[in-house]
Amino acid sequence: MKTTTTPIVIRYSSICSIFFVSLWFLILLVFLFRIQTSSSSSSSILLLLYSSSSDPDPPAAPTSSCHIPNASVYVYQLPPKFNAGLLRDCRHLNVYTDMCPHVANRGLGQPLPEMGPSWFATHQFIAEMIFHARMENHPCRVLHPHDATLFYVPFYGGLHASSNFRQPDLAARDRLALDLADYLTGQPWWGRRGGRDHFLALGRTAWDFMRRDDDDDPAADFGANCLLNLAPIKNMSVLSVERHPWEGHNQRGIPYPSYFHPLRRDELVTWQNRMRRISRPHLFSFAGAPRSGVEKAAIRDEIIRQCGESRRCRLLKCGRSGATECHNPSTIIHQVMSRSHFCLQAPGDSFTRRSTFDSVLAGCIPVFFSPHTAYTQYQWYLPPDRSDYSVYMDHDDEDKTVINIEEELLKIPEEKVEMMRRRVIALIPTLTYLHPNSTNSAAAGEGPVLWDAVDVALQHLSSNSSPPLYD
Repeated sequence: MKTTTTPIVIRYSSICSIFFVSLWFLILLVFLFRIQTSSSSSSSILLLLYSSSSDPDPPAAPTSSCHIPNASVYVYQLPPKFNAGLLRDCRHLNVYTDMCPHVANRGLGQPLPEMGPSWFATHQFIAEMIFHARMENHPCRVLHPHDATLFYVPFYGGLHASSNFRQPDLAARDRLALDLADYLTGQPWWGRRGGRDHFLALGRTAWDFMRRDDDDDPAADFGANCLLNLAPIKNMSVLSVERHPWEGHNQRGIPYPSYFHPLRRDELVTWQNRMRRISRPHLFSFAGAPRSGVEKAAIRDEIIRQCGESRRCRLLKCGRSGATECHNPSTIIHQVMSRSHFCLQAPGDSFTRRSTFDSVLAGCIPVFFSPHTAYTQYQWYLPPDRSDYSVYMDHDDEDKTVINIEEELLKIPEEKVEMMRRRVIALIPTLTYLHPNSTNSAAAGEGPVLWDAVDVALQHLSSNSSPPLYD
């Protein structure tokens, strides 16, 4: 009689072998993962989260047609050391804070479900990552350089700069910037126009990339590198959240990212309608901390004093005592700015503030004390007549003139205030960074395309306004 036990035993043995080999590999992966995460667990996890949402190589084609004339943008696939590779050590991308929570979700940061599905705890210096994420999925992206009119260089220069502010070796601090310039000038498409059809976006102020090696002035070195002083980079268009007001001839200001990144047009329209209807019991408000040793920020002490003494002002004084609330988006947007008619925007460590864009998002009319906080910065984005959407109070540090802020604001007629608020709320879309996966397109059946901050930048970049050529 023939027996069938042998095949059964062989099949069973094979299954066991496969099982134990698979189990061994699983144990090995867990072991390696624990070794990797023992020094930086959050870095590894967030890098995986970042990578899972990145475009594969080769990139996917855009799903809708470009709505910006002459804007065919090729996105460079840079070596990882210039962007994604920097995220591997996200805990040390900023000398002051752990950036791992902030680089999650392609730079949008941690979700804020209590505020809504498209709200995130977005870091103020992360625009370069969000811009990159938007461009990878943008309908004006082309996959072949010979089809391009613009070339986007997705360098995470701000994250690299902030990780090296305390680097005493200037050569080490500058190395990645020099490597980028060498890489770009070696590309075949650079030679077509000497780099004048290339652009990059930076999430920090231009000052962080314009170090002057002045031996007579120790304060000249505050942690900056030399990126924007390099001749090849001067040929490019540079987008940054703050341009140099006097020397930034090839620089253009782009908005700081706020906390709202809508996926759909209807989310944005709903928010705008809410800001039109909301009750605003405070005449004006200020959210910020005092600044010491910064001449341009001297007005802050006066603002804090006047606001604290006024029954018509909502003061959110930051610093050690108010640090938690000042970093709470719900407090800033829902409790302070959206409840105020005017939001005071004093310079801080530099001329510009993310708070300016928070106030616009909240439908709060910004009040400026320096022209370099907005007027000389964001000319692509703001109306030419500044009185349409803002109040300017000229503060002269030399003659120590003290402006009574409350009195000046009360002089503005209610009809004018209402008109200004309507204009501010109308600016919200173009000062907002849509979610990278936004369905904002005419093909989505949502009506006309709603332009965001990236669209506005592409429109102006494609209008043949090239920087001068440097040799």
